[in-house]
Amino acid sequence: MSLKCGIVGLPNVGKSTLFNCISSGKAQSANFPFCTIEPNLGSTNVPDKRLEKLADICKPQRVIPATVDIVDIAGLVKGASKGEGLGNQFLANIRETDAILHVLRCFDDGNVVHVDGSVDPVRDKEVVDTELQIKDLETIESRISKTQKQATTGGDKEAKKLLDLLLRYKAALEQGKSCRTVELTDEEVPLAHDLFLLTNKSVMYVCNVDDSSAVNGNHYVDAVREAVKDENAEIMIISAKTESEIAEMDSYEDRQMFLNELGLKESGVSRLIKSAYHLLGLQTFFTAGADECRAWTIHKGDKAPKAAGVIHTDFEKGFIRAEVIKYEDFVNYGSEAAVRSAGKLATEGKDYVVQDGDIMHFLFNV
Repeated sequence: MSLKCGIVGLPNVGKSTLFNCISSGKAQSANFPFCTIEPNLGSTNVPDKRLEKLADICKPQRVIPATVDIVDIAGLVKGASKGEGLGNQFLANIRETDAILHVLRCFDDGNVVHVDGSVDPVRDKEVVDTELQIKDLETIESRISKTQKQATTGGDKEAKKLLDLLLRYKAALEQGKSCRTVELTDEEVPLAHDLFLLTNKSVMYVCNVDDSSAVNGNHYVDAVREAVKDENAEIMIISAKTESEIAEMDSYEDRQMFLNELGLKESGVSRLIKSAYHLLGLQTFFTAGADECRAWTIHKGDKAPKAAGVIHTDFEKGFIRAEVIKYEDFVNYGSEAAVRSAGKLATEGKDYVVQDGDIMHFLFNV
């Protein structure tokens, strides 16, 4: 899986601090705009208690978690769509990602400068949204001029479907709305995907708050929540400063004690990584045995042969069938042999849609 989540936002809102916490890559973090110029790419493990439980049962030689790629992209400023600041580079970098983690500053701190001189996360969100929408409108208008000829003079039915979609996107963008707010039919989903629009990407708004607001948020978070209520988007509350302090702690026990003191069950970084994984439309199946317990990444809705191909292309080409154990059954019975004896192991064919958490074994012939 080469899907990537891009961390975006205005300069100096905490993007690189979060990136340092969640990624094996190390981005520079400093109190001035455009600290990040080249995009930083890091791959990080996806926390999964199920894999830990399987490892406890199987006692394998190796435990390999799923991973997700995170990209820290240069901060954007007003006018980026016209090349201001690092605009062209920012927009090119974001186009290469598959989903967006949009970091918004939701804390007051006179020691941390803001590119616009004051804290207003809704205004910041609108600055970024507007620049992306302007760029998408340019793309849409260019495609409309080409598609209209095919739809009207050539009588191309597919072109007519695309034109209808493009016109709806154009109307939304001209109203200051992102393309993700436009409802699509099943037929239109692949057409929309092929347009590679910036504002059609899945997005999560990450509200970067102060320590005291890490659990319940604050009035800035409330304003963001109200501003995005009509979008197909999620919100997460996190304190980059707190996460940075947690990341510096040496032991698991110290980190858990610190989280307990803050009233948190798990770190914001863990929640953010898992959310990024699901934002990309990904899910996990497992292989479990004495040699290895491993989490494998597939798209939601993938069928058994596709999952087999993630392990090895030969598995997909020569797919015969899959043996499937539900995670809960494996844990309850304690071994594959016990699951078989209880009649809880299912044999599935090519049309089986893999479920998140399935433990699978593939039979194939090349």
